[in-house]
Order: sequence, then structure tokens, then C-alpha cells
Amino acid sequence: MSYQDEEEQVGSFPKDFGYGDFEHESDSNRVSDDKPRILLMGLRRSGKSSIQKVVFHKMSPNETLFLESTNKIVKDDINNNSFVQFQIWDFPGQIDFFDPTFDSDMIFGGCGALVFVIDAQDDYLEALTKLNQTVTKAHKVNPRIKFEVFIHKVDGVSDDFKMESQRDIHSRATDDLADAGLEGVHLNFHLTSIYDHSIFEAFSKVVQKLIPQLAALENLLNLFIHNSGIEKAFLFDVVSKIYIATDATPVDMQSYELCCDMIDVVIDLSCIYGSRDNPDVPAFDNQSSSIIKMNNSTVLYLREVNKFLALVCIIREESFARQGVIDYNFLCFREAITQVFELRFKHQKLEALEQDSDNASDYRVNAISSINGSGSKNYDLHIGSKSSMG
Repeated sequence: MSYQDEEEQVGSFPKDFGYGDFEHESDSNRVSDDKPRILLMGLRRSGKSSIQKVVFHKMSPNETLFLESTNKIVKDDINNNSFVQFQIWDFPGQIDFFDPTFDSDMIFGGCGALVFVIDAQDDYLEALTKLNQTVTKAHKVNPRIKFEVFIHKVDGVSDDFKMESQRDIHSRATDDLADAGLEGVHLNFHLTSIYDHSIFEAFSKVVQKLIPQLAALENLLNLFIHNSGIEKAFLFDVVSKIYIATDATPVDMQSYELCCDMIDVVIDLSCIYGSRDNPDVPAFDNQSSSIIKMNNSTVLYLREVNKFLALVCIIREESFARQGVIDYNFLCFREAITQVFELRFKHQKLEALEQDSDNASDYRVNAISSINGSGSKNYDLHIGSKSSMG
């Protein structure tokens, strides 16, 4: 089987919400090859493609039952906003690292994170062997890769089974790496299922490690909640419902699920009522906001940051009486986020210009060296045009 013949899928995010092109999208495409990659690996039928479809294609978990097994590398380009920019490569379970057509340097060289999926309801000894081979090969090529292990399909099992499976897989995997002389390699383990929000929460943590500006975003959120009397705040990617940043307070799964459900409610209502008179107007825009008051004296507050991001806050009802202060602080927060976007975009353009400059310099040096080495006369070289021979 040749792994060079790869299927490429681009533009995974649905635009059903009326999203337009991001302002800097066309300029950022020139550096798309430099985006960090997330590799999805694991044995056949472990649930890799289902995870990708549910998280990034909004497929219903029940529909994944009809997905065919992946038999070639499938690339998915994620370019939803200036922070969430990466590629996902879904690998077939039967891939052979010792196949002569498997280019380890190309595949692992630009990899930011490697997600290995293990079916917790199956015999995972073979999966642990494949995990050890994968980590050993990838770490040798690129020691900077972040390794994430999804202990998947834990829906419908007891909490004791979940904890015992995680403990056993963690122990066996770390022991195997120690036997291979890779004690310094750190594996992160996540219990996941596509039938609840655990897969979104796990992928959020994976994506956050690929965001260079994560520390700046977290600091902004910490300042925002401290000065606004807010209990918890998430910065969500609206389409995928993964949070790209949150404040320093611990993440409670129930609170995260409430915030995800709130985004679904806002988007659904906006699509029904928001653009009824003018279908060309985006359903989620800079006027989008929502307030949901819970029966436990808690308020959920959503505000649009840009056409791809939303800030969702959990506030006590007595603190929400100061909504004017919260709204003013939010405007300051949104302006700061905009500045971080602009700095990121300028940095990308600078990197692209430097890369083009380096490539041009290499071309000029190689051309001059080739001519001088052949004993020819000195010619006037012009990059991009033919040399005139005197």
C-alpha cells in the first residue's frame, strides 16, 4: 500500500451560520504549509475518523456508525480564525512505519501534536504496542511533538471501569517507553467519548498547545474576570465548540457543557430569527449576545468577540447587577484580542517575507556557485528570468 497517494479535504468548517471569509484569510493561505499538524493515529475502528467528523464537521455521533474505515491518509485544513490554524491528518489503522514509502521526516517533521486513539472497550494490548512504535518513531524525528492519548469509547461504562482502564493504560504505556529508553517523553491521557462533551474538552487542550499566544489570552481572561466579578470565562471557537483559552480557575465539566449548549441555542435561534429579513446578513455578528438565567442564581452571558470567537461567562446573579461594568470591561477585552490578532497576522506576514527572502538568496547563491564551478564567464543573473550569455 502506498501512503504517498493521499486524499486531501480542505475547508472542513461548515459555513451554515453565515460566516464570511476572515479578513486575513487570503494572506494567511501562503503560510498554510507551515501550519502545525495534528496527527490522528490508532488501530482500525478505534474511532479516529468519528472524532474528526463530530468535532470539526458537526456530524451527529449516531451518523458515525455508517462511516467507512479509513484506508488512506486524509488531510483536513482547519483555518477558522487567527488562533485555530492547523491541519489534521487522519491515518489508516493499518499503516506500517517500516514501509519504504512511509516518509517519517515529512510526516512527523512539521507535527505539533500526535493524538493516539485507543478503544477502551477492546483488548488494547495491540494498541499499546502500536503506541510505543509510533511514539518512538515520531520522537526520533521531532522531539518537540506533544503526545496525547485518547482513551476512547468510555460511554456507557462505569466510573470504576474508566479509572481502572486509564490507570492500566497509563502504567503500561509509560513502562514500555521506559524500556525503550524514552523516560523523558511525556504522554497526556484523556477519557473521551463522542456522545458527550469530553471529546470537545480533550481536543480543546490539544489545540491550546498549538497556540503561541495562549499565555496572553489567559492573562487577558484573568484580568477580565477579576475586574468584572465573573466566576468563569471561556473563549470559544463557535463552530467547533472547542475553547481556545480560559482563565486560571479549574474547569468544571458541567459548566463547560452548559456553555457549549448555550452556543448551540444562540446559533440555532440566530439562524431561525436573526437573518429572516435579509438572508445575506450573518446570523452570528458583532451584535450577537445572550443572557440565560439559571435556577441556581447563576447567569450565563455570551458576547461575540469576532465572527469566529465568542466569550461565554458564568456569573453570579448578584454580580450581574453590575452589567454596565461587565460590558465596558468586555469592550476593553475585545479590543485587546483584536490587537493580539493583528500582531499574529503581522508576524505571519513577516515570517512569509523572510522565508521568501531566504529562498531567493539560496537560489542566487546556488546559481552563482553552479556557473563559477563550471569555469564559465561571469554572467549577469536575474532571478526569475533567463541569464544572457555574452
